[in-house]
Amino acid sequence: MSAEPHRCEDGICITCGDVAVPLRVVSVDPGRGLALCEDAAGRRETVEVALVPPVSPGEQLLVHAGTAIAKPAA
Repeated sequence: MSAEPHRCEDGICITCGDVAVPLRVVSVDPGRGLALCEDAAGRRETVEVALVPPVSPGEQLLVHAGTAIAKPAA
């Protein structure tokens, strides 16, 4: 079994084939490694952010299975 985390290319997780969801960061809890994010419809969810560089409110993330797997280029 590989220790490599999920990776994303063109919005698709190459590990399992699912589509990553684009979400905007609303707030960050760096001590817990979590971010509150929302989609275009305003639905919010807590996302684990340990696999991506530090995030800030307003940034976009690609999220798969509750985990941020990429920060798309701005």
